[in-house]
Amino acid sequence: MPSMTPSLTDLLGAPSVVEQALQAAYQAEFDDNDGALPTSYPVMTGVDPHLFGLTVVDGAGQHWSRGDVEVGFGLMSTAKPFTFALVCAAIGVDRVGAEIGLNATGGAYNDPTPVRTGPDGRTNPMVNAGAIATCTRLPGDDREAQWTQLLAGLSAFAGRPLELDQALYENVSATNVRNRELANALADRGLLVGGPDDALELYTRQSCVSTTASDLAVMGATLANGGRNPVTGVQVVPAEVCAPVLAVMITSGLYDTSGEWLYQVRLPAKTGLGGGIVTVIPGRGAIGGFSPLLDAAANTVRGARATMMLVERLGLSLF
Repeated sequence: MPSMTPSLTDLLGAPSVVEQALQAAYQAEFDDNDGALPTSYPVMTGVDPHLFGLTVVDGAGQHWSRGDVEVGFGLMSTAKPFTFALVCAAIGVDRVGAEIGLNATGGAYNDPTPVRTGPDGRTNPMVNAGAIATCTRLPGDDREAQWTQLLAGLSAFAGRPLELDQALYENVSATNVRNRELANALADRGLLVGGPDDALELYTRQSCVSTTASDLAVMGATLANGGRNPVTGVQVVPAEVCAPVLAVMITSGLYDTSGEWLYQVRLPAKTGLGGGIVTVIPGRGAIGGFSPLLDAAANTVRGARATMMLVERLGLSLF
C-alpha cells in the first residue's frame, strides 16, 4: 500500500477546498429523489427516503461532513470488504482467494446461479454467496466466538464500538429465504467451513450491524491507510491485506454496475442495501455516504452520485 499522505489539505491546499467540494456535491444531490426504498426486508420500507449524508475522512483523521452522517443504518453489504480483510489477516490472502474466488459474477448480488452451475461454485467476497463463505473462515472455535471476533474487528475499523441492530436482525432473519438458499447451495458445493446454518447466522449478523456514514468513512480510510485506523491509530489488519481487498472492491464492489463505476470514478467502492456507500482513495482517505433510495442494482443513488461529483471536483481518481 502507498504511504498515507498526512491530510487531504496537504494534497489539495486549504481545508476550504474540501469543504467547498463537499458542500457542492451535497447540495447538488440534496433534492435528488431518484431510486426507491428496498423491499427485500419490510423494516427498510419505513425508512425516511429524504435522509442523506456524506463524510470525508483523510489520513490525519480529519472529518468533513454534510447532512445525516450520524443516522444509523444497517451495514448490509458494506460489511463485506471489512470482513474479507479480517479473514485475510487471519488465514492469508492467497488461501481466501483460492477458496472463495475473486472474479466478478456479472450478476445480481444474491444470484445463486454461479454457485449452482459454475465450474467450481466460487464467486467473490463482495457478493452474497462469496461473503457467506468468507464468514465461515473467521477465527474462533464456534459461531459465537467467531461473532465476537467479527464484531470486534468491525468496531476497530470504525474506531468505536458497533452494535447489532436487533430490530433489523430479527426482520432479516425472518425473511432470509434467498440467503438461506445460497448457504445451502454453498454447502452442497463444499465451499463452507462448517454448516449452512452457522454460515447464514454469521452473515446475517454482520449485515445487521448498525453504522453511519461517518463510520464508513473511517472504516474506508483505515483500508486506505494500510490497515491503520487514522483516528485511533490502531493497526486493524496488516498492510499487505489492504491492496487485495481494494482490488476486489474495484472489480466487484457495485455488483453488475462495477464496470461502469470503475470507468467513471476509478476508485474502489462498496455499496449496501441499507443505503451506505464507502469509497476508498488509496493512500489518501475515504468517503462515506448514506441515502436509502436505491437503483435497480441496489446501489444508493444519491450516495453514489454525490461521491462521483466529489471525486471529480477534488481530482481523486486513481487514473
